[in-house]
Amino acid sequence: VSINGGASMRAWYDIKSLDREGLQDDVGIRKSMLAVNDVIGTLETQGISHDQIFLAGFSQGGAVALAAGLRYPRALAGLIALSCYLPLGDSTAAEAASENKRLPIFIGHGTFDQVVALQFGEASAKALIALGYTVELHRYPMQHSVNAQEISDLRKFMEIQFKSE
Repeated sequence: VSINGGASMRAWYDIKSLDREGLQDDVGIRKSMLAVNDVIGTLETQGISHDQIFLAGFSQGGAVALAAGLRYPRALAGLIALSCYLPLGDSTAAEAASENKRLPIFIGHGTFDQVVALQFGEASAKALIALGYTVELHRYPMQHSVNAQEISDLRKFMEIQFKSE
């Protein structure tokens, strides 16, 4: 990962800078999106309908879930993006799948997050709302982590999505 001196570490894609306006690893992000699509395809071959699948992720995983879910060509149950941001934001409107235009999105972020600043989660929610998506933005008094209240809110979010079918 470039930002960590090129150290080899687990990552969905390379991070070149913490500046969200800076260079993004477009190729790496898109490669990760294809991997997510493959997992969804495998689930579908196992009999799980695409409209019963939530994509969820934390940090880079949340960013990939957002990017992949918005572009997935069949309707999903929802997106859960925790402590992350919207990558490839400039191409989202042009590449978003119409099948997921009504996709419910849960964004949770810590107000003390020092890895992915709250402003990036808030800006992502604002950008998605401007594109017409239904977004629930939740802020929690925590750092780059998950807490019990967030888990409780996620449970409620998912229950609502399954009841509305």
